[in-house]
Amino acid sequence: MKINCPPKVSIIVPAYNEEKGIGALIDEIKERMKGYEYEMLVVDDGSGDNTAKVVREKEVALIQHPKNRGYGAALKSGIRKAKYETIVITDADGTYPVSELPVLIKYIGEYDMVVGARSSQNIPCLRRPAKFLLNRLANYLTDVEIPDLNSGLRVFKKDIAVSFFNLLPDGFSWTTTITLAMLTNDYLVKFIPINYQKRQGKSKIRPIQDTYNFIQLIIRTVMYFNPLKIFIPMGIALFLMAMLVFWYSKFVLGKVMDITVVVILMSAVQIVAIGLLADLVDKRSQR
Repeated sequence: MKINCPPKVSIIVPAYNEEKGIGALIDEIKERMKGYEYEMLVVDDGSGDNTAKVVREKEVALIQHPKNRGYGAALKSGIRKAKYETIVITDADGTYPVSELPVLIKYIGEYDMVVGARSSQNIPCLRRPAKFLLNRLANYLTDVEIPDLNSGLRVFKKDIAVSFFNLLPDGFSWTTTITLAMLTNDYLVKFIPINYQKRQGKSKIRPIQDTYNFIQLIIRTVMYFNPLKIFIPMGIALFLMAMLVFWYSKFVLGKVMDITVVVILMSAVQIVAIGLLADLVDKRSQR
């Protein structure tokens, strides 16, 4: 009879000015991970407070950046140093329930990434509209129902993450990018509902700027992996616009705006052609 042993795990915690919550988080992780063979790596991303001191007192491996480089850069540093193939990431602010780690970890092997999906009622009200719009856009572009696009609690395979390092940004959009990259490359991703708790300390999120950056990121990432999802709808929209201009000019103005119609139609054809070319280049690069 085959016995499934739990995988060896590297837990990576990026931290920036999190002295208030990092100690309690480390203690809870140690408690929840009893029975597992694991390592914990805290990446101090240029904190100006006593984050590093607290981590040292807890006798946990510490990686330090001399200056703040960003959430994604901290995760990359931790992943590079990780000695185990199964990677766990969580935030240092205490918002994610590390009690769910054993639940997420048990699905690795069957899935390539397991994400702790937060329910909308647990997310601050000001962030809910932007989160909803971002998720709707990502769902359309990936053809997958994504309950939480950028959750910071997840488990994944190290080699897959490393293969996307050239695409993964150094900022907060790291989790969004790896979610899109895996889904558009047919990796198996499972979302498990979790609670979302009140954070310790001050949030680093900038709602307007970060939402704008996330929209750009989603479109850019999907264009990289599945460009037809962007170019074909644009081409169809321009074609319909040309038909509308033709109809309006002919039946309302009494004179067809032939040059305008031709220019719009040619633009539609060119955009579709560019999309097909981009898709061809993408498919060839995946060989």
